[in-house]
Amino acid sequence: MESNSIDQSKETLTLSLKTIPNLDRPIYLTGNFNNWQVDDPKFELKKINADTYEYTFKNLSNLPDQIEYKYTLGDWHHEELDEHGRPRLNRKITKTARHIYDFVPNWRNQHQTFRQEFLPIIQPIEGSFNMPVKIQTRRITALLPWDYHMSTKRYPVLYLQDGQNLFDEYAPYGNWALDKRLARLAEKGLHEVIIIAIDHASDKRILEFTPSEKTALGEGLGREYSHFLAYELKPHIDRHLRTLPYREFTGIGGSSLGGLITLYAAITQPEVFSRLMVFSPSLWVQPSLIQQFLKMDPPYCGRIYMYGGGCEGSGVVEYQRQLHTGIQHSGNPFIKSKLSVNPHGHHSESEWGREFPKALKWLFF
Repeated sequence: MESNSIDQSKETLTLSLKTIPNLDRPIYLTGNFNNWQVDDPKFELKKINADTYEYTFKNLSNLPDQIEYKYTLGDWHHEELDEHGRPRLNRKITKTARHIYDFVPNWRNQHQTFRQEFLPIIQPIEGSFNMPVKIQTRRITALLPWDYHMSTKRYPVLYLQDGQNLFDEYAPYGNWALDKRLARLAEKGLHEVIIIAIDHASDKRILEFTPSEKTALGEGLGREYSHFLAYELKPHIDRHLRTLPYREFTGIGGSSLGGLITLYAAITQPEVFSRLMVFSPSLWVQPSLIQQFLKMDPPYCGRIYMYGGGCEGSGVVEYQRQLHTGIQHSGNPFIKSKLSVNPHGHHSESEWGREFPKALKWLFF
């Protein structure tokens, strides 16, 4: 009797992977087909281009019917993470699949290839601040250049929102790994800037980061918060640290609602902030901020670096394109705008952290 079964020794299954561009380590496949060995040379992916890799199973007969697998960079200390910076569950497919397309937004400890001596000096900022939302403990932290105490130099300053998510290893949704990324920049001599990390207002974060006008989230305390940054926190920092206090050396940045309040602070306090780091801003809350920014009188003078991911939703990239295009067509010679888009990017701390070094270099160096 003639068999109708498919000869699985002649069938193939291909996994195509997109990930962070220009990794400096090989990527391996591990799973229930190789006893979860993480650095098996037989399962090293082939590099197709800067961010694309591929592996093809050429004989399916030896595979389990249900395939479970993950990607690693050669050990479990460098396994794949999900868009929130957490180890992802095992991927599962059947061996009847023929071509699978996967995406890895981040890798565990990938950002930790740095030299300890170049880590920034992390210094709490002491003081009793009159912030819009009163919280018993509210951390403000300075990240100083590693050689701050070895010189008498003065430095530009970047004020960043959501301090809890910038360098805290135990942040619930991952973190920017800011200290480690600054260490890597310092190896290249790109470290002479002070970062001020301001913790958000916990469950009142939305209120504090929402503009003080009618918005999709109601009326917030954005004007009071941006005034606090400009006229209470900044003078305190300038008194206690060796800063370059002038507008041209002062920046502000943030992501999501932190990106929204960054743009709003530029509109309401344009005499203070000249360098804007705007990551995935929640402009759906108040799209009119785009026209408010473009129609400022006098026109805004400075630099704005915008970043967004193609998988974020909420019109993140579209709103930023509107703003970027408006700036390009404004005829204003005193503003420079850069828009960076990752077509596969998600709304996550790890992705904003990866973008940070590029934005910092463009804004300050």
